[in-house]
Amino acid sequence: MKIGLVAPPDLDVSRFGAYACHAERLGFDELWVVEDCFFRGGIAQAAVALARTERITVGVGVLPAAARNAAFAAMELATLAGMFPGRVIAGLGHGMPGWLRQVGAWPASPLTLLREYFTTVRAILGGARVSHDGAAVRLRDVQLQSPPTVVPPLYAGVRGPKSLALAAEVADGTILAEPVTPEYLRAVREIVGPGHDLVAYNVAAVDDSPDHARALARRALTAIGEPDWAPHLAPLPFAGEFAALRQAAGSGEEFAALRQAAGSGEEFAAALPDEWVDQLAVVGTPADARARLAELEAAGAGHLVFIPAGPDPFAAAESLARVRA
Repeated sequence: MKIGLVAPPDLDVSRFGAYACHAERLGFDELWVVEDCFFRGGIAQAAVALARTERITVGVGVLPAAARNAAFAAMELATLAGMFPGRVIAGLGHGMPGWLRQVGAWPASPLTLLREYFTTVRAILGGARVSHDGAAVRLRDVQLQSPPTVVPPLYAGVRGPKSLALAAEVADGTILAEPVTPEYLRAVREIVGPGHDLVAYNVAAVDDSPDHARALARRALTAIGEPDWAPHLAPLPFAGEFAALRQAAGSGEEFAALRQAAGSGEEFAAALPDEWVDQLAVVGTPADARARLAELEAAGAGHLVFIPAGPDPFAAAESLARVRA
């Protein structure tokens, strides 16, 4: 299993290049950059990270399909892949509905857009001359002047049964947003089938004191429990009675009740029992974290991407690197 690190989206921009180098020096296999509104652009971050490092793979997770014309997305990705062959993973996804509606970009049919987007971007990156007159993507005679010799793998950043089923059809792998538990991985695997690569994001905190590690992780779990996370929580024993991820509608009564009763996200995270935190994050001593990684790998994760918890992302990265020792 590849072990990666997320570059925190709120990291001071003046420290971003140093953070990429730090991740490489610590021995991480991958550095993942996120394009969250309204922090940083994914392509710009990836370009800087690749230029400042020598070997680490850089994943972009994810570029919202509705925010970029497919031809221009392919052109950007081809540039990165041409300059840094074999070191780029391109994540494409729906994006967060609220943010995309905020900028007037949420599509009429997200699934249709994603299917057409993957089809056309992949063909363009492969050097084909592409004309496509679809419901969501319209291109005429688009062809790269210099297609990359190593075409970057295209991963889907999605959640929900229908989107996961589509990802299994059109993508090389799927990026799963946190929290990714063994239970959720097994539920996803039932949808995407064998052989489909899975990238698991998880809040992570490692310390010789499990209690201190949990305290750090709690601060990064404040958003967990909002409706978008229902598919992630459905398979968990403390999320209520769930038959399967496909039947997640109306799920999470117990979890949602705690979330609502707590008031703020901070109060909610503080109220989480320790055993819940242990399932919602990679947390504890280095030995605890290694055991959790083994569980995630056994459940089907091909990549584990740490979201570092704590006030100092550089120090957090150093602590997480102990898991690899």
